[in-house]
Amino acid sequence: MDDFEAVLTSGRAAYERGDWEAACQQFSRARTQSRLSIEDLGRLSSSAFSCGQVQQMLDSSEELYHRLLRDGDTSTAAMKALSLALMWVLDGDPVVGSGWLNRARRLLQSEPESVEHGFLLYLDAAYALTLYDTGPAVTAAPELNRMGQRLQSPALTCLSLVLSGLVDVRDGRCAEGFAQLDEAMLPVLAGQVAAEWAGDIYCTVIHVCHQLADLRRMRAWTTATERWCEQFTNGVTYSGICRVHRLQLLSFEGGWEVLEEELVRSSADLEDRNPWVAGEAYYQLGDIRRLRGNAPGAWDAFGRARELGVEPQPGEALLYLDTGRPDAGWSALCAALDVPDRLARARLLRPAVHLAQLQGLPDEAERLCRELEETAAAFASSGFRAWAEHARAGLLTAQARPGEALPLLRSAARLYHDLRGRYEVAGIYELMGQAHRDLGQLELAAANSAAALQIYRSLGAGRDIERLSPTTSPAGLTPREVEVLARVAEGASNKDIAAALFISQKTVGRHLANIFIKLGVTSRTAAAAWAHDRKLAASPPAN
Repeated sequence: MDDFEAVLTSGRAAYERGDWEAACQQFSRARTQSRLSIEDLGRLSSSAFSCGQVQQMLDSSEELYHRLLRDGDTSTAAMKALSLALMWVLDGDPVVGSGWLNRARRLLQSEPESVEHGFLLYLDAAYALTLYDTGPAVTAAPELNRMGQRLQSPALTCLSLVLSGLVDVRDGRCAEGFAQLDEAMLPVLAGQVAAEWAGDIYCTVIHVCHQLADLRRMRAWTTATERWCEQFTNGVTYSGICRVHRLQLLSFEGGWEVLEEELVRSSADLEDRNPWVAGEAYYQLGDIRRLRGNAPGAWDAFGRARELGVEPQPGEALLYLDTGRPDAGWSALCAALDVPDRLARARLLRPAVHLAQLQGLPDEAERLCRELEETAAAFASSGFRAWAEHARAGLLTAQARPGEALPLLRSAARLYHDLRGRYEVAGIYELMGQAHRDLGQLELAAANSAAALQIYRSLGAGRDIERLSPTTSPAGLTPREVEVLARVAEGASNKDIAAALFISQKTVGRHLANIFIKLGVTSRTAAAAWAHDRKLAASPPAN
């Protein structure tokens, strides 16, 4: 017993100085020796959360709940049930989370109004938002604000602002929404919101920024969350989540080789702590592997993402395209697009426009492009606007309207530069090269294509390097000229080639003229024989 008291004293001292790992170890040791008091059990739960010992935190919290209930402390037991509901959902088990939420609801139904009722109201509304239903949040936000004033609870006022801000953002009132989300952080920064709820708020806002492709704001919130996480030791759950968000941002900027190794570690590390975020990490890993030309590794990562509850689109659909199965890619994207939420659809639309083109569905490509443009206008997102301009310029280029495409391409390039999207900038340069080539501006075309290839090489974008590298295009043929020549060798007419590549017959004729000059031939027959000798084959156009 003396050893038990000494361990407790050591644990309490560690807890007071914020040494969460030592506190967790000492309280856990004491718990194996004898029964902890409710106060010490609470300290164990809190320190386990703060040092990332999720299972220890859940076990001690559940014991604490039952002890509180037996002692007749219904309100505190209900609050513990609500915290457990949040943490089980975060741990990737919404069914268990729902069970704890219902326990809290049952305990509170006959109790007078309390702060716990407000947290219950918040969780119900937040869960509905994940199902694209804003109705409960619209009702709950003002009620939470009134409850916060009546009960003098800054935490409830904070949660009210979070719900109201999320509703505004989802309804396209992004400036108003983010103003409220920014204001919601004041009680968090003042330490007036419990850590598990504060961390969930941080991560919720970062996720919304990611959905909106608002990378500038996502960087700011990720940095703020990282600072907040510094109070914890040894990898609190939110630190791992934040690390994945940081890797998502860095993936957009480049440095894929190092990031691939980081994503492998992060995804594996988070599988037991937060499966959904681990799935996000596996998705990002799959996309980097796809872009680097590692198709088997990409399939594996996308498969792990799906197993953990994350739909691996549009990356998997684009991988189908890269591996010569555009039909499968189009089907996968169509299935993923079957959601009512505009934010959930937005990220899929630009790849969907491209795949619709390849499927010979110009009306569908136009409809999807128009939806992306309307979404970009509704949410005033620079990321959405870049995607919309990129998609529209791709359609215009395919329709042999390069003069109309170029202003959009220049605008999209500026937006991508501001977002630090190097791979996307390279794609814009590639399209600009094609547009200038179609206008007969061969020097500008060559300069833009060279700029695209240089960026692809710096990123290690294997499939794009192979596709654009001069060594893979004999006689100095451009990738588009190789496409045209391969189809000539198959016996296709100019009309057939134009339909297959979504360009005009006039543009096909211009490409053929350039091909004849580069090959030193004067007829289609001679050009086809040259292609047969070198076994040229047609491949899908670039994104």
